Amino acid sequence: MSAKIVSVAAGEAHTLALTGDGRVFSWGRGTFGRLGTEKEEDELLPVPIALGERKNGQGGRPPKFVGIAAGAYHSLALDDDGSVWSWGYNIYGQLGYGEENSLIPSTVEQLQELGYPDSLADGSSIDGGQVVLKICAVKAGGMMSFAIDNLGALWMWGNCPQQTDTGEFCLSGSLVPLPVWDFHGHTVVKVACGNEHVVAAVSAGETYIAGNLVCYAWGNNSHGQLGLGDKENRSRPAVIPVFNEDSSWVVYEIACGAFHTAVLTHEKTYEKNIESKCWTFGLGENGQLAHGTTISSCKPEPVNGLPHDAFLVSLDCGLFHTAVVSSSGEVWCWGMEKGLGLCPDASYTGTDAGDALYPLRMQSPETNGPNFTGPVQVACGAAHTVLVSGEGYRVWAWGRGRCGVLGSGHTTDSYVPCAVMWPSLDENFKEMEGNINRDVKVRDKDGNIAEMEQKLSAAMEEIEFLRTKLTRMERYANVLHISIFRKTLDERTLPKSLQDSGVFDMRKELENVMDSADNEELVRMEMFHRSMLSSVKDKQMKRKIQEMVKECLLSLSSGRQAW
Repeated sequence: MSAKIVSVAAGEAHTLALTGDGRVFSWGRGTFGRLGTEKEEDELLPVPIALGERKNGQGGRPPKFVGIAAGAYHSLALDDDGSVWSWGYNIYGQLGYGEENSLIPSTVEQLQELGYPDSLADGSSIDGGQVVLKICAVKAGGMMSFAIDNLGALWMWGNCPQQTDTGEFCLSGSLVPLPVWDFHGHTVVKVACGNEHVVAAVSAGETYIAGNLVCYAWGNNSHGQLGLGDKENRSRPAVIPVFNEDSSWVVYEIACGAFHTAVLTHEKTYEKNIESKCWTFGLGENGQLAHGTTISSCKPEPVNGLPHDAFLVSLDCGLFHTAVVSSSGEVWCWGMEKGLGLCPDASYTGTDAGDALYPLRMQSPETNGPNFTGPVQVACGAAHTVLVSGEGYRVWAWGRGRCGVLGSGHTTDSYVPCAVMWPSLDENFKEMEGNINRDVKVRDKDGNIAEMEQKLSAAMEEIEFLRTKLTRMERYANVLHISIFRKTLDERTLPKSLQDSGVFDMRKELENVMDSADNEELVRMEMFHRSMLSSVKDKQMKRKIQEMVKECLLSLSSGRQAW
């Protein structure tokens, strides 16, 4: 479980990953301390967050995190005991404590000290005692933070939409978590927030029953991102008519970009094949609505460029782009810079650098086809996208790579999914370093500290070199394996010829693959070959490859030995 990712969250230029054993890793831009590593340096690879002080006097119990969230420049994590940890930018009080930025995660004391106001605690008791407040979910966006408690109440802090004394809309910073009174008597199930607007999925009745969610929206509505049919701001939650209690669609996922909103629904039906649909509304000038135009929309409209038989399981919005994932592992993106979310100065080098007005399907490096295996979740930052696949054991990223936001060890942009270096090797190296340090203390009885430190430094440099070399070799082996077997390298399914003898019979394995391939698979193999050739710049080398492949194909058809 230490290597399995169960959740990801993306901020403006940083990413958080939550593992099955309750740890949080981060990478990308480090300014304001958003990575939680006690410093502001960028991280090109996933690293574990540091742990700060518990502010509620619970001592040194290590947290086991069960939830994460990322705002533009700050981060949240939820412990299984209900405590919320936060770090990063804090100019509007979005951390829930202090007035300064925090380079290290610390608990939000205000949340743990909150009791239910009288109007929220009516009849709320267990065995005659008042229900203890426990946070069950966290969410962040822009400069604000949200939490949902075990009674289904919603709390917000930071730069949140509020109402002035005269009843007008305003954005006001709050260090103290405030309850959203409008949902008293209902259960808040999900919440999403953009730069200045909020959308919540709330039970129609007092308790949540599958299929009875109603969508509310409030905040800035300058581009129609509230989906209420106009561009008037709202200081209090208002029901989105398309997703009200009488709607024929069941809302099950919501997401907010900077100035647009996306919603996933399925039909209210008991039929076996349930159709899902993605709806978008708000700012559309970069194609982030996928309506085929750059016109903004004040009402939810369906995205018609997605397959009707695809059931969508994950959704997220970036600054000016949107991404969805189907249960079969297909990933679609749309919006700025061909759906990559890149800003215009990224210098996209493709044949068409325009924005995607319709969904574009991403090609999977895993299968060299349209499907990623075992899709889990997609998350969008301002100009990058992260996908967890392989049932949580593989991570892919694409878009802007500056500051290491793609987690690949590099700072270059990527227009196709590239592998995030996961699982993280930092923990193993720290353990090795600790062992070496302990060994130094045991052996160094003559006071030769300087000499041993030099040896330790040299050993760590060698480890770093081997890690880089291992990463390159893993990528190379993976490409070769995909070219033959159409799937990523997995040590659990190594070819039998390699398992038995230690020698890989490439000719035999390739023959087996081609014999069992159908026409569609053969076309994919041809496309892979052409793609490989297109990356070869040397004309003489390209000619040699073509001759080699031609000779191999002739030998396969005649049964002769070619290699």
